[in-house]
Amino acid sequence: IDKDALDAQVKERKLQEAAEKAQHEKFAHNMKKNDKLMCLLEERQKNEIKDMNRALTEFHKNFQKLETRREFDLNDPQALKKDRPARVSDSDPRCTISGMQKFMGEDLNYDQRMKFQKEQLREWSLQQQKDLKNALADQKVADDLYDKFRIELDQKIMEEQRKEEENRRVVCTATKDFNRIQVAELDHKNELEKAQKIKDDMDEITFLLRGDLLSENPDQAIGPLGKHHVLVDRWKGMNQEQLMAIRQFQKEQALEKLRLREQERQRDAEWDRQRLQTARAQLLWERQQQRQNRVQRRDLDFVNAELSQEQKAKNIYLKEEEYSNIPTDEFYAQFNTTTR
Repeated sequence: IDKDALDAQVKERKLQEAAEKAQHEKFAHNMKKNDKLMCLLEERQKNEIKDMNRALTEFHKNFQKLETRREFDLNDPQALKKDRPARVSDSDPRCTISGMQKFMGEDLNYDQRMKFQKEQLREWSLQQQKDLKNALADQKVADDLYDKFRIELDQKIMEEQRKEEENRRVVCTATKDFNRIQVAELDHKNELEKAQKIKDDMDEITFLLRGDLLSENPDQAIGPLGKHHVLVDRWKGMNQEQLMAIRQFQKEQALEKLRLREQERQRDAEWDRQRLQTARAQLLWERQQQRQNRVQRRDLDFVNAELSQEQKAKNIYLKEEEYSNIPTDEFYAQFNTTTR
C-alpha cells in the first residue's frame, strides 16, 4: 500500500472539505445578511405606507370635511333632527287639507301619556319593593324558627349520643374486665401446660438416657430368630471375633489380589516378548523385500538403458539412410533445421 499517496489523498480531501465548508459558511452568511436587509426594507416600506395613510387621513379630516361638500344637505345624518316636525298641534296653520298632516287616531298627547305611565311604573316598583321587603322579613322569621328547631333537634341528638357513649363505655368496661379474667385464666392454663410439658420432656430424656438406644446395648440387635438374625435398625457394631474374621478375610483377599496381579504382569511380559519377536521378524522381512526391490530395480534400469542405447543407434541409422537418399541442398536444409 502506498501510504504517502493515501495520506496525500486524505490531506487533499480534508482541504477540499474545508474549502467547501468555508464556501457554505460564506453563502449562509450572505443569505442571513440578505434576509436582514429584506426585513429592514419591508419594515421601512410598511412604515412609509402607514405614514402615507396617516397623512391622507389627516388631510381628509382637515381639508375634505363632509359639511364642506355641495351635496352635504342630501347626505346630512342630522337632517331629520334639524328639520321641523310635520305639525306642532291640531291648530298648526301648516295643517291644510292638501298637506295631509292630520289623521284619525293620532296621539298628540304622547308626552303626557308617557309621563303618566312612568309615574305608574314608579308606583308599581315601590309596591314591589315593599312586597319584597315584607317577604324577606317573613322569610327571616321562618329561618329563625327553623334555626331554633334545628338547635333543639341537635341538642336532643347530642343528648342521645352522650347516653349512647355512656352505655358504650359501661359495655367496654365490662368487656375489658371479662377479657382480663379470660387472659388470667389463659395464662394460668398455659403455665400448667408448660410445666406439664417440661415434666414430660424430662421423663422422655431420662427414658432415652437409660434406654438401650443411647446406651448402645448390643443385645438389642439380636432378633427373635436367634443370634444369627440381626436387626439392622438396632445394630450397634461388631464384636472382636467378627472384626478378626473380617480382617483375616481382607488379608486373604489382598494376597489373592497380589497373586492375580503377578499373573497378569507375567502374561503382559509374555505378550510384550511375543510382540517384539513379531515386530523383529516383520522388520527383517521388510528389509529383505527392500533389498529384492533394489536388485529388481537395478536390473530393470540396466535393461532400460540397453534398450535406450539400441533405440538411439537405430534412430541414427535411419536418419543416415534418409540423408543419403536426398539432394545436397535439402540435406543441408534438414541438417540446419535439425541443428536448430
